[in-house]
Amino acid sequence: MTALHEAAPAKVNLYLHVVGRRDDGYHLLDSLAVFPPVGDLLRAAPAATLSLAVDGPFGAALAAESDNLVLRAARALAGQAGVVPRAGLVLTKNLPVASGIGGGSAD
Repeated sequence: MTALHEAAPAKVNLYLHVVGRRDDGYHLLDSLAVFPPVGDLLRAAPAATLSLAVDGPFGAALAAESDNLVLRAARALAGQAGVVPRAGLVLTKNLPVASGIGGGSAD
């Protein structure tokens, strides 16, 4: 396997309206979102175990702990694929943490 690089773009909701509720309890939304040409970057390379390092201008504000969304997603993907998660992940945080511009959900 070769190293992978994937952009995780910012998402800005220009408007977001709750227009109802589904039978399962989730809300129905009407939204207009744009994706500016900035975002985080996620890199993955083969490794003996699953690990995460966080760098970038906003990296210090985010811990690479076991409950990090990137690690949770990697473990879930490996579980669905029936494989042991073995990747060295590096998340370059170019978007501010908890700023509401979609960095965490995109990562």
